[in-house]
Amino acid sequence: MMTFKKLSLALAAAASASFAVAAPVTYNIEPTHTYPSFEADHMGGLSILRGKFLKTSGTITLDRAAKTGSVDITVDTSSLDFGNAKLNEHAKGADMFDVAKFPTSTFKSKKMTFNGDVPATAEGDFTLHGVTRPLTLTINRFKCIDHPRLKREVCGADVSGNFKRDDFGITYGMPTFFPEVKLLIEVEAIKAN
Repeated sequence: MMTFKKLSLALAAAASASFAVAAPVTYNIEPTHTYPSFEADHMGGLSILRGKFLKTSGTITLDRAAKTGSVDITVDTSSLDFGNAKLNEHAKGADMFDVAKFPTSTFKSKKMTFNGDVPATAEGDFTLHGVTRPLTLTINRFKCIDHPRLKREVCGADVSGNFKRDDFGITYGMPTFFPEVKLLIEVEAIKAN
């Protein structure tokens, strides 16, 4: 027969276990599997320019049970790559990204929404070219696995968003080159120890 004291201890242990399950988990961006890329107009619809950044760092914190989380990402803008050395050099210059003056771009979330226990959007502040504006990123796909080689949980996502580059002071070639930019971000992050 369970006494009141044993019942109280059992309930306290269960509550403590529930709290532990709902604890936030931090993941470190895995830079060799994380590449923010973008698509932008070339010559008023003639073609689409596609570029990506090769160096990204930061953290993602998730509490899937509580449906909360945060994203804090920094992109090294000097790692811009269009697959064309001459275009890379021009885009990194003062006409466009001006990486000497603005060496990083950041996204810091203020709110995340969830669909069940899966993150669906991250809303926050996007800083590019020294200008900070609100941006909502849509999480199109999200999955976590116990990585067989790393022996830790790894989460990956396919993320997208849209912004107008002139809102951030990047006006090169306008109006011939349209201002709309589509973000396409592949990201993987490893659970911190």
